[in-house]
Amino acid sequence: MIDFRTYQPTADALKDRVILVTGASQGVGKEAALCLAKHGATVVLLGRHVKKLEAVYDAIEANGGPKPAAVAIDLERATEAELANVATQIQSQLGRLDGILHNASAFVGLFPLEQEPMEYFMTHLRVNVVAPAALTRACLPLLRASGDGSVVLVGESHGLKASPYWGSFSISRAAAMFYAQIAASEWDAAHDPRVNIVVPGPIHCPQRTKTHPGEVRESLPQPAQLMPIYLYLLGADSKGVTGQTFQCAEWLTVQA
Repeated sequence: MIDFRTYQPTADALKDRVILVTGASQGVGKEAALCLAKHGATVVLLGRHVKKLEAVYDAIEANGGPKPAAVAIDLERATEAELANVATQIQSQLGRLDGILHNASAFVGLFPLEQEPMEYFMTHLRVNVVAPAALTRACLPLLRASGDGSVVLVGESHGLKASPYWGSFSISRAAAMFYAQIAASEWDAAHDPRVNIVVPGPIHCPQRTKTHPGEVRESLPQPAQLMPIYLYLLGADSKGVTGQTFQCAEWLTVQA
C-alpha cells in the first residue's frame, strides 16, 4: 500500500492528460483542479456557478498551467443529452479525455425518514449517482481511446455505514459506491477505464460545514492534504489499479 503522506509524483506527472473535474468551483474540487493543472493536466472544470468557474480558470492560467476548459451545468437538472454534449465538447475542443474526478455532491440536510420528502431523495440521487453514471457513460469512448483512462468517485463515510437521520444522502452515497464497484467489475482495466473510490473522511470543505456547522474548522485536515491520492489515481502510477476503495481518514492528520 502506498503511503500517501510521503507519495511525491513528478512535477509533470499529468503532462498531456485531460482530466474532467466536477464540482470544480469550490472546496476540494477547486483544490484538485489547481493541483492537477500544476502537475501538467489540461483540466476541464465543471460546475454550476459561472463566476466561480471563471475564477478557478483564471487561477490556473495565472499559475502557468495548461489552458483549461470550463462547462457550466447543473447536474441536478441536466438531461442525458446535455451530459452527452459535455463529452462532445471535450472531443471537439481537446481531442481526448484521460480521466474524470467525480467530486460534485449534493447535500440537502439531515432528516428522519418519516419527514424526508421525495424531492430530497431525487436531488441526492440525481447529483450523487445518476449524473456521474450518465456522464461517465457519455465519456466512455474517449476514456477507452486514452489507453490509460481513470475514473475516480469521491465517496462519503456515511455511504459505508447506515446511520440514523442521514437518510437519502447516505443512501445516494452508498448507491454511488455500488455503481463504482459494478463498473470496475464489468470493465477490463487493461482496455477500459479503471474505476476507484476515494472516501476523504472529515475534511474542511463547504459540505462539511453544512453537515457539522458547529465544528472548529482548524480541527480538520485541509483539502490540499488529499491531493496525493488524486494525483496517484489519475496518473500513470496507478495503472491497473481498479475496484479499490481508499479511506483517507486512515492517513490524514491535522496540520499544525
